[in-house]
Amino acid sequence: MRIALDAHGGDLGLKPNIEGALAAAKKLGHEVILVGRDPEIREELRRLGAEDPARITIVHASQVVEMSGDPVGECRSKPNSSLMVGAGLVHDGKADAFISAGNSGAIMVAALLKLKRIPGVIRPAIAAPLPTFRGTTLLLDAGANMDCKPWHLAQFAVMGSIYMRSLFKIENPSVGLLSVGEEETKGNALVQETLPLIRNMGLNFHGPVEGRDIPEGLTDVVVTDGFNGNVALKLYEGAAKVIFKMLKEQIMRKFAYKIGAMLMRKVFAEMKIKMNVDIYGGAPLLGVNGVVLVCHGRVTANAIFNAVRVSGDLAASGMVTHIKKQMAQVKDRISAAEDRISAAKAAE
Repeated sequence: MRIALDAHGGDLGLKPNIEGALAAAKKLGHEVILVGRDPEIREELRRLGAEDPARITIVHASQVVEMSGDPVGECRSKPNSSLMVGAGLVHDGKADAFISAGNSGAIMVAALLKLKRIPGVIRPAIAAPLPTFRGTTLLLDAGANMDCKPWHLAQFAVMGSIYMRSLFKIENPSVGLLSVGEEETKGNALVQETLPLIRNMGLNFHGPVEGRDIPEGLTDVVVTDGFNGNVALKLYEGAAKVIFKMLKEQIMRKFAYKIGAMLMRKVFAEMKIKMNVDIYGGAPLLGVNGVVLVCHGRVTANAIFNAVRVSGDLAASGMVTHIKKQMAQVKDRISAAEDRISAAKAAE
């Protein structure tokens, strides 16, 4: 597989991107295309002692989208940015997937401008895989769409189910709708209007799930709007960090605790690995006509390595083709629900 990587993406510059790319090219056998300013990339490769690495190519892009810039303005004013050029490689068939740790809003804009939406998809979504007690749960939308309609969430459910089937090989992924209770009578208007719609999508729909059910791993997919999804994601990340900090603080209080911690250091190491989201590489942008992975701004070389692995697996699985087929099948159901809900509100 040919994987295009935004060499300038993220808060930490070229180093983690190029280190991860070198490891992936060596161990995974994928061709990694480094997209960015050619002289700067070559200088970083030289500094890392890899001036002419196998399965690494460079595509020059003279501009860089700023992390703090306006996504639409940055992409439109910088057509030769590493983001726009990288997404363009997928569009032109010169790459099978695109990865970036840059401005997440700009990644979405670049993907929409270059790759467009999959026919039938109303809004693409950022899907965040999360480590749970039972394995992995996919949370979407994790921040792309702050305000959503019921038919948006229904499409998220379909795309999330296909992602879990494509990457994690779960034959019939269970899907939950994030709410304030497990009873179907609870929840706001969006939840109440979405419930029957997802139930009509032909999925393994569990029903409403609560926030506490996410770390438990009650369902394989949890669907919500981008506002609540991003809040849940950040709370999840923050809680994991605080738990480890509190544990460390308590261990340091007494000598006996330190001895106990030494005896359990293997357990702690395994827990840290299990809770490390680097293993997922990044969050896929589902709904665009190509494989795109959005990585955390403070990306590590290990995360980039895994992003190359995951994006290669997704491209090989034909995930985008599967989403296209499923969207065509549920298109009429989505349209009918949209008309029905709009008519009901107009009659109020």
